[in-house]
Amino acid sequence: MEEKKAAVHKNYITPEGFAALEEEFQHLRKVERPEVVRTVAWAASNGDRSENGDYIYGKKRLRQIDSRMRFLMKRMDIAEVVDPALQQGLEKVYFGAWVTLYSLTRDIEHRYRIVGQDELEPSKGYISWISPLAKVMLGKQVGDTVRVETPAGEESYEIVDVSYQPDD
Repeated sequence: MEEKKAAVHKNYITPEGFAALEEEFQHLRKVERPEVVRTVAWAASNGDRSENGDYIYGKKRLRQIDSRMRFLMKRMDIAEVVDPALQQGLEKVYFGAWVTLYSLTRDIEHRYRIVGQDELEPSKGYISWISPLAKVMLGKQVGDTVRVETPAGEESYEIVDVSYQPDD
C-alpha cells in the first residue's frame, strides 16, 4: 500500500540520497545476501529442514533482503536526482534547501532540509518535499511568513535563512 501511495508523486532525491540508496542496495547484494545464502546452504546440508532454525530463519531473511532489494531498485528506477548545488534563484526555498524558521508562536528556531521521500531523517531535520511544512515553504524567501497546521494547532513561522550548502 505504501509503495503505491509513494509512487503517486515524483521521486525527487538529492545526489546524496540516491548514493545512499545505491550503497544500501550494493551492501545487500554483495555482503548480506551472500552471507545468508551460505548459512542457508550449510543449514540445508545438515538434513531435516523442518526443524532447522538456521535454515528457516535464513530463508525468511533471504525473502526480506530480496524484497528490500526490489523496493530499492524500483525507487532508484523512478528517481529524479535534483542537485541543490545547481539550483537557480538561491534566495528562494526549493528542493534541497536548508531553511531556518523562527516560530512566531513559540519563540524558537528550527532548521530543516527539504529532501526526497527516501531521505527522511527527522533527527537531522530532513523533511519530505511533500510534507505540509515543506509545501508551504516552497517558493518563499527570507522574511516571508508561512503558516502550517500541526497536531497542536496552526503554527506561524518566519523564514530567517535559506541555504543550499552541503550537510553541515
